Amino acid sequence: MPKADAIEVSGVITDSLRDGQFKVHLDTGQDVLAYTSGKMRKFHIRMALGDRVKVELSPYDLTRGRITYRQGAPVTTPSPDAPAAVKR
Repeated sequence: MPKADAIEVSGVITDSLRDGQFKVHLDTGQDVLAYTSGKMRKFHIRMALGDRVKVELSPYDLTRGRITYRQGAPVTTPSPDAPAAVKR
């Protein structure tokens, strides 16, 4: 299968498993098992729970994928009850 046929979606890492595998909750609402791509493993790109990632899914099996890009931690907006930052 050519790499051009892969489906690319974004998601959030929800669980870290052994051997560089992660459970990722996709923006489409489904959960998939994903592994780190070769270049990410080679250059020791660290991923943690809550990080946004891009996942390539095969059209043959939509429950497994390959993490190709780490977008970083999601941006959180402060809650209205949180104290405001003090400027000096």
